[in-house]
Amino acid sequence: MTTLQQILGTELPLIQAPMAGAQASAMAIAVCNEGALGSLPCAMLGPDAMRSELAAIRAGTDKPYNVNFFAHTPPTPDEAREAAWRAALAPYYAEFGIDPAGIPTGPGRNPFSAEVADLLAEFKPPVVSFHFGLPPEPLLAKVRSWGAKVLVSATTVDEALWLEAKGVDAVIAQGLEAGGHRGHFLSHDLTKQLGTFALLPQLVHALKVPVIAAGGIADADGVAAAMALGAAGVQVGTAYLLTPEAMTSALHRAALKSEAARHTALTNLFTGRPARGIVNRVMRELGPIGPAPEFPLATSGIAPLRAKAEAQGSGDFSPLWSGQNATGCREVSSAEVTRALAKGFR
Repeated sequence: MTTLQQILGTELPLIQAPMAGAQASAMAIAVCNEGALGSLPCAMLGPDAMRSELAAIRAGTDKPYNVNFFAHTPPTPDEAREAAWRAALAPYYAEFGIDPAGIPTGPGRNPFSAEVADLLAEFKPPVVSFHFGLPPEPLLAKVRSWGAKVLVSATTVDEALWLEAKGVDAVIAQGLEAGGHRGHFLSHDLTKQLGTFALLPQLVHALKVPVIAAGGIADADGVAAAMALGAAGVQVGTAYLLTPEAMTSALHRAALKSEAARHTALTNLFTGRPARGIVNRVMRELGPIGPAPEFPLATSGIAPLRAKAEAQGSGDFSPLWSGQNATGCREVSSAEVTRALAKGFR
């Protein structure tokens, strides 16, 4: 079988997970220059910012890199659901003196589009990855036109088989332990979600393409364990969140370094889609899965609460994304984190 290194063009079968809002080109460059695959999360970037970050990567490394996008279908706004969401947040609006009538509705994140594909064609990134499935075939064909390899997250065997049938180059087995948004796209039933070391061997058995393990892997021992179960490589995110290259806020860094990081949960309160983060006040009081509108429409309702609380030094309404295993978080460079993880391949 072709190795993951041969597919990606890297020295190591290690991918730094794209973490939208928590990192940009600096982390990707540092990881690439250590022989792994650095990633640039593009789901929250406008065209100008995306072009600037891609130019920075091209100037900072001559190694392969990954750009990551969301492939969700924008939902149809549901007035009843939006009203229920605003009602659930009403006591908090009152507490912070926020007028809910002045809060706009609308999406916070856009899916991969033709305009973005045209922009990417100027840079021809060697690897493009997607979360929440795949974009429409014409857009995928555009990505493949310059020879890019395509990676996509799967959270079940059914999703992985669907992706393999669509011709992806490798599948990322995203276990339930992983921080940030779940990548599921065929079913919203969270009972179908599996832990990394339950999902990984099933995908290895079912697929012909390489399988990349993701979720709960925070050190060299975790890397070695994933490889022993048949992974072609690993993807790691949370372990990079305390590095100087990360854009993690002071509040988020403090939470990751505290005992609070031991308790994470899947929540839809911040974006409308289940994502794993450190449990905070709003998750405790509303329950982690609440009456939020579909992704990404929930963002606008909670955004002013987040801003007010953060201005007071509180992360009570902030998405403190983290995987279940934050033990690998260290205040060292992204390069050092990469070198430490690489020891698991030996």
